[in-house]
Amino acid sequence: MKILIADDEPDLLSQYSTVLEDRNHSVVTASDGESCVAEYLREHSHFPDSPFDAVVLDYSMPKMNGLDAAKKILEANPSQRIIFASAYVQETLIDSIKNLKQIVELLQKPFSLQDLIDTIEDKTIYDDLAKLNVNVQNLKDLNPTHAQIRDYLDALRKIQKAKTF
Repeated sequence: MKILIADDEPDLLSQYSTVLEDRNHSVVTASDGESCVAEYLREHSHFPDSPFDAVVLDYSMPKMNGLDAAKKILEANPSQRIIFASAYVQETLIDSIKNLKQIVELLQKPFSLQDLIDTIEDKTIYDDLAKLNVNVQNLKDLNPTHAQIRDYLDALRKIQKAKTF
């Protein structure tokens, strides 16, 4: 996966990059919201359909906060997957991101590096699909986007629910 991460804490950026690159992900980092948006738009001009598989944003950053960075990214690409990684109180963050009118994910700091990996690699969704007897490895081999596997899980749940009545 190709991942853009913006956080103003250099040690965290380094840890995130190292752990994700060790899992063969391509990582681009930015130390503030403004440079994150600039990097995103630069990549978007070359690959307009899918510049990044995921964008991980800290909420509080210099020059431009994560919420404003997310708004600009979603203006360019409304289907971009956004993950907020923040120490802000979850309720405060949830109220803020409701303004995005877009599905975004939250990681409450502090979180483990394994939590970051699991979120980016959709571990929970794949675990739920496995419970529905989906051959997860075959599905992964198709290299679906986050939105595709989330929609697939939702569709299977609806079918399963319809069968139980």
